Amino acid sequence: MMVQMKAFWRGAIGLALAGAAGSAVAQAKGAASAPALPAQVSAALACKPGGACAARIPVKVVVVTMFEIGQDTGDAPGEFQFWRERRKLDVRIPFPQSHHDLYYNPRSQILGMVTGMGSIRSATATLALGLDQRFDLSHAYWLVAGIAGVDPHQATIGSAVWAHYLVDGDLAHEIDAREMPRNWPSGYFPLNAKGPLDKHPQSAEEGEMFALNAGLADWAYGLTKGITLPDSADLAKARAPYTDTPEALAAPRVMTGDNLAAMTFWHGAMMTQWAHDWVDFWTGGKGTFVTSAMEETGTFQSIDYLSRVGRADRNRVMVLRGASNFTMPPPGVSAATNLLKENESYSGMNASLEALYTVGSKVVDTLLADWPRYEKMPPKAPAQ
Repeated sequence: MMVQMKAFWRGAIGLALAGAAGSAVAQAKGAASAPALPAQVSAALACKPGGACAARIPVKVVVVTMFEIGQDTGDAPGEFQFWRERRKLDVRIPFPQSHHDLYYNPRSQILGMVTGMGSIRSATATLALGLDQRFDLSHAYWLVAGIAGVDPHQATIGSAVWAHYLVDGDLAHEIDAREMPRNWPSGYFPLNAKGPLDKHPQSAEEGEMFALNAGLADWAYGLTKGITLPDSADLAKARAPYTDTPEALAAPRVMTGDNLAAMTFWHGAMMTQWAHDWVDFWTGGKGTFVTSAMEETGTFQSIDYLSRVGRADRNRVMVLRGASNFTMPPPGVSAATNLLKENESYSGMNASLEALYTVGSKVVDTLLADWPRYEKMPPKAPAQ
C-alpha cells in the first residue's frame, strides 16, 4: 500500500500498548484451553522452520496482509487484526525467515500472514512461505487484502476494489523533472521505452505487469458486488471537499479496478495522471488505474515462480484493496499540504479495514462451503 505508516503508528501506539498486556493474557488462556491439534499439524509444527519436513499443514486459503499496528489483537487494528481475531487464527506458527509469524486455524485451514510493507518484503515473505516444507499450498487460494490509495475520479474512500491487473511502478528510467525536455510530460518512463512520449507496445517480461485469473476475479466481484459497505458522517466529511469528482462524493461500494504497486508513496493530480498512463501503457489499454499500493507485483511474482514447481497455483490469486485515502487533493488544496495531512491520519482507514474483512470473508466462506468442488478447480463467473 502506498501509505507511509510511521506517522500513523505514532498515533496508534498508545492504544497498542494499552491493549498489549490484556492481549497476551487472552492468548495464554486461549492456548491453555485450545483443543488438540490434528496429528499432521502437530507433526509439522515440530519441524524446524525452513528445514526438511515430512508432514504438511493443509491450507485452503492464505490471507495475505501487509502490516499490523502494535499487537495482533486487542488494540488499534491494522490489516491483519480482524482476520486474526474473527477467523480465530489461534495457532501461532514460528516463521523466522520472514517479517512476522504465521497464524492458522486447523478447522477452517485458513492461514494468515503479514508480509511487511513494500514489494521486497512481500515477495520474500511469499516465496519463503511457498518453499517452507511444513505447508501444503498446492490447492490454496491466496487473498491479498490491504488498504490503498484511490483515485477520486474512480471511487471513494471506504470502497473495496477487486483487481484484474497488477502493474509495477518501480521498473523505470528517471531524470529529475527540472532537467527534462519541455515537451516531456514526465521525467519517468519505462525501461524499454525511448522516452515518456514513446507509446510503442511493450511486453511485460520483467515483472512490469501481471494479469490475474479474470474468471476468478469476476466471480469474486459478482459474489460481493451487492454487499452494502459501511458509511459514516466522518467518511462523508472527508469526501465532501472533492466537489469536482462525483465518484469521490458517492457512498463506498464494491467495484473492480486495477492496481499500481510502487515502493514510493506518491500523491497529487499529476502523479495520478501518471498512474493512469502507466497502467494504460502496460495493459495495452485493457486496465484502468483505481488503487495505489506497494506490494502486489512482488507477491504475485513469487506465486508465479512457486507455481512453476507445483508449490502454489497462480490461477488462485485474488487481490482486494480497501480505499483508505485519496491519491490527490481536493480543489484548492496543494498536493504537499494534503500529503502531510493524510500521513497523520488516513480518513478511510477504519472503514476500509471493515470493508476488506466483510467482502473478503464472503469469498472465503463460499470457497470453504463447497471445498470439494473448488479444491479441484477455481470458480469463474458465469458467461454473459
